[in-house]
Amino acid sequence: MYHYVYILKTLNGYLNKTYVGYSTNVNLRLNKHNSSKGAKATRGYKWKIIYKKRFLSKSEALSFEYSLKKDRKKRSSILKRLNSSI
Repeated sequence: MYHYVYILKTLNGYLNKTYVGYSTNVNLRLNKHNSSKGAKATRGYKWKIIYKKRFLSKSEALSFEYSLKKDRKKRSSILKRLNSSI
């Protein structure tokens, strides 16, 4: 089983926000966020997945998720790379 860390971004028309999360099934998790059954911080918004990274172990994934949530520079660099590739 794979473990994923993902970044969500609000859809156009909503306040510009991002959210970092962990899941083994990213699409199912996205559906929960969009139906207001996900994390409290994501309720009331509609989201799209803009980044996901796959890990073989849960501990590696959770460690990466923690570092991404705490390090805004790291998150910003990922977002800049994504924006420059569009």
